Amino acid sequence: MMIPIPEQSLVLLIGPSGSGKSTLANAHFLPEDVLPGTGNEAKLHDEVARRLKQGTLTVIDGVPLSAESRRHYVTLAREHHVALVAVAMDTPEPLCLERNRTRTGSHASPRALRNQVQQLQNALKGLTKEGIRHVHVLTPETMEAVAFEHRPLPSHRQDEHGPFDIIGDIHGCFDELKALLTELGYTVAPRADGAPGFDVGAPHGRKVVFLGDLVDRGPGVTNVLRLAMGMVEAGTALCVPGNHEIKLLKKLRGKDVRVGRGLAMTLEQLEREPPGFSQAVADFIEARFPHYVLDDGHLVVAHAGLKEPMHGRDTPEVRDFALYGETTGEADAYGLPVRADWAQQYRGQAMVVYGHTSVPESEWVNNTVCLDTGCVFGGKLTALRYPERELVSVPAQRAYWESRGHAAP
Repeated sequence: MMIPIPEQSLVLLIGPSGSGKSTLANAHFLPEDVLPGTGNEAKLHDEVARRLKQGTLTVIDGVPLSAESRRHYVTLAREHHVALVAVAMDTPEPLCLERNRTRTGSHASPRALRNQVQQLQNALKGLTKEGIRHVHVLTPETMEAVAFEHRPLPSHRQDEHGPFDIIGDIHGCFDELKALLTELGYTVAPRADGAPGFDVGAPHGRKVVFLGDLVDRGPGVTNVLRLAMGMVEAGTALCVPGNHEIKLLKKLRGKDVRVGRGLAMTLEQLEREPPGFSQAVADFIEARFPHYVLDDGHLVVAHAGLKEPMHGRDTPEVRDFALYGETTGEADAYGLPVRADWAQQYRGQAMVVYGHTSVPESEWVNNTVCLDTGCVFGGKLTALRYPERELVSVPAQRAYWESRGHAAP
């Protein structure tokens, strides 16, 4: 039995006295990663908060079996954007009693143990409802065969140092993308073997980072996809998905989504492609991660930006922010969500480069910059050279899409 443990996790070992929690912790985790679940709760919670803020794997050996005790850890995991994993030891009461008899020191009385066993059974019915998304139940048999797979987070690409050319929202503007890449020193030509796609030559050592929203609204969606997919496969580009890719993915996977005019244009273009291309596009989008931390943590890229506490973390809240940004809950005169200006409050050390909401000009705000300069609306397509901090743009050949207001929906 293999249990995945994300690199940054809070792991709760839950079970009655004698169920095997400490044995499991000693066998599968480093001593410095394990904290005892008993003692001064306030002090323990402070230590857990400190470790989670640093992104340190933390295992609690013996969480009290009350829902109130677990609620503290649910809150801490949510506040620090780490995965919360519960490993419950469903050990029969007689076996727990037998183990306790052979233990030195204090342990639960038979009556207390019976209460703990009942508490665990009650807890198992509702751990997911408490907000614990990853729940694993072990019996004495599975405990002997269990293994824990410590998984690095895909967002952690600190060993990628660039230099990078980071490109904002393209939205099917292939001619402008080709012109921008040429301006940046890349060469773009049809594939030499005659197959659909492009051979892209990169300046020595440089790599493109696509900020998502490759699709919808523009006339060259499939060419943009072929170019980006080919560069990622060749190792000359990274790509984070945008909200438009995620909606396209849902549609291609057969889910019920509202097909607006922008998505309809993409689907029409995909229908003209050979069989299997749409499946390849869906697989490509699904394999992308919503943000990357690059260059020893000095650079963060995400489609809609990312607050500092979310850098390098992986929770549904982090993914949603990276894809959709933050809204105030209000709508503007066009019925579009009003974006919260998170960049105005940003004070992080890492440079954050993003797109999503079109702006007339890319401007630096507290070490962040938005590269969506509305090419599909008749603006321009913009790239950032990193680490040079040089902005490079090419004008749109024409307006392909009418903008409702100043922001792309």
